[in-house]
Amino acid sequence: MQMQSTKLQFGKEELILETGELAKQADGSVVVKYGGTVVLVSACYSRTVREGTNFLPLTVEYQEKTYAAGRIPGGFFKREGRPSTNETLVARLIDRPLRPLFSKDLYNEIQIIAIVLSSDGQNDSDILSVIGSSVAVSLTGLPFDGPVAICRVAKIGADFILNPTYEEIEKSSLEIVVATSKAGIIMLEAQGKEESEEVILSAIEYGLEANTKIIKLQEDFIKVIGKGSFESPLVKKEDLDSKIGEDIKTRIRKSILVDNKEECELLTSKLIEELKEKFVSQELAIEESAIADFVVALQEKELRRNILEENKRVDGRKFNELRQISCRVSFLPRTHGSSIFTRGQTQSLAVTTLGTRKDEQMIEAMQGKSYESFLLHYSFPPFSVGEVKPLRGPSRRDIGHGALARKALQAVMPTKEEFPYTVRVVSEILESNGSSSMATVCAASLSLMDAGVPIKAPVAGVALGLVKEGNKSVILTDISGGEDHFGDMDFKIAGTAKGITAIQLDLKIEGIDLALIDKALTQSREARLTILDKIKATLDAPRKTISPYAPRIEIFKISQDKIGDLIGPGGKTIKKIISATEVTIDIEDDGTVMVGSDKEKNMIEALNMIKGLTEDAEVGNIYTGQIKRITNFGAFCEILPGKEGLVHISEVSQDFVKDLNSVLKVGDVVKVKVIAIDELGRIRLSMKQASE
Repeated sequence: MQMQSTKLQFGKEELILETGELAKQADGSVVVKYGGTVVLVSACYSRTVREGTNFLPLTVEYQEKTYAAGRIPGGFFKREGRPSTNETLVARLIDRPLRPLFSKDLYNEIQIIAIVLSSDGQNDSDILSVIGSSVAVSLTGLPFDGPVAICRVAKIGADFILNPTYEEIEKSSLEIVVATSKAGIIMLEAQGKEESEEVILSAIEYGLEANTKIIKLQEDFIKVIGKGSFESPLVKKEDLDSKIGEDIKTRIRKSILVDNKEECELLTSKLIEELKEKFVSQELAIEESAIADFVVALQEKELRRNILEENKRVDGRKFNELRQISCRVSFLPRTHGSSIFTRGQTQSLAVTTLGTRKDEQMIEAMQGKSYESFLLHYSFPPFSVGEVKPLRGPSRRDIGHGALARKALQAVMPTKEEFPYTVRVVSEILESNGSSSMATVCAASLSLMDAGVPIKAPVAGVALGLVKEGNKSVILTDISGGEDHFGDMDFKIAGTAKGITAIQLDLKIEGIDLALIDKALTQSREARLTILDKIKATLDAPRKTISPYAPRIEIFKISQDKIGDLIGPGGKTIKKIISATEVTIDIEDDGTVMVGSDKEKNMIEALNMIKGLTEDAEVGNIYTGQIKRITNFGAFCEILPGKEGLVHISEVSQDFVKDLNSVLKVGDVVKVKVIAIDELGRIRLSMKQASE
């Protein structure tokens, strides 16, 4: 096939799609260009279905090659290793809008790989990767109801900017990613600085207009090239409806209406085992997986029927009602800050740890090296859902939920100047039945305030669900696990009383319109304010002091001409202080010095050493000094580390002193006044005048 290309003005740059030149053996491949950023995306699928598969085995990989930015990887091996946090988040960003558009009967393994070949340091490659994935999958001929369009919108001042650069994103008060299919909005991802619901809606509308052009561009491009032929039949689930009696169907329907999660799961597993024993053992050629699928499908149908026709939720709540909430702070005695937030059967233990500059996380990305002083990590152990699984490293889900919670809190975090600590929050999910990422946001707010971090305002989050069939739809506030699993939407919204700080929308249907988004945002605000009242009733403001177990940081200024004295030749002096006292020292160009230590004694020792190097004695000042040497004519007293002055025998006391050894000894701590400094820098001191 000859190389084909198309292009469209998309913001400041042209969006260019090319196929037929690279990766021609893939089932579908496309090169996406925008400015100086280039991404190659491929899609491949297996021709057979692995036995026992009852889900869509779609995997998405996103790779940032360091050569794309003209750099060599750091570290010992000098090659790309395991996916970075950002690579994992972009892979999820690609997966989320595409997955709902595949046929429900498609069980073939599918792999999408997006590789960044070139990066101009200005335009993000994530948007290009999603567009490229949509085109590549469409070219395979797979049963996929695409294409998917996506754009990023930033708000700077009162203006919206399409596909902003990294620099523009830094200046923005709102950054929102809008993904759409032909049916409507299918995914949202946003981070804001307490923006109103009205502003969020305007930004989405702005993105929708841009996305219509991207959908048409893809449709025209795919039409010219033509789709591949899908070579594997779709898997049809076995229809067991006629084989299973009405009595057991009734029991299956009732099982999903049990409010307690553990009881529901126990009932479900018993019903599946009962059906297996009845059908599989009698050799009726019914697969075990088909029985489980039937039970789950019937439960789904019953839960949705109850909501849409009976106006009932499993636990009896109203559609806009929250589950019961409880909050606790200072739960752990030796941590710097801790809290427990429980909402229904979902519980997060959030622990805050304060560190110094040396604890900052260094991030090596295509945009360059940076340092992060606010970290939020989410942990989902198997016991939180009553399962037995091996403990591995953080999953993609863990990384995604942690990133969302961090986005929600970033807007209220103090600046480094206001609070010069590295802050790490860890959310341990101890129990889960829906919306653990939003519980993390609430628990983290309490934990940060408990640690004395001066956040601007507490942040709360809530997840909303949707059950939609035809023209009838119901939005559910604070969804439980079953409502999430069997529903059509997971819409997470977090913010303060003033406005929204983070959004994440995922759908299982082909898309929804702006009116539903508007309704969900309005419904979420009511819930968010209720949760914030619960948080404030527990702890209404950050504590005035930090934990006694947290490190202390001292900030002061020295004269700029003394910076060299403190650093020393080749950093020798400052390294010596750090080695001797085990503190951290950071020096800014304007003379600001930041000293951090876990031990007060070490802090005092380091401060004295720094003052000795950077402070000059001043005539008229009184110092507390230590006698270092005694001579016939006077005593030498150290008033600053490394700085001594002479107390002449006549300046020791109001009374006549014949022998200094009779009134002073080496090591004595005395108060002295600087009475003169000569042209050679020699300091004259007086104990007599200091006592006056």
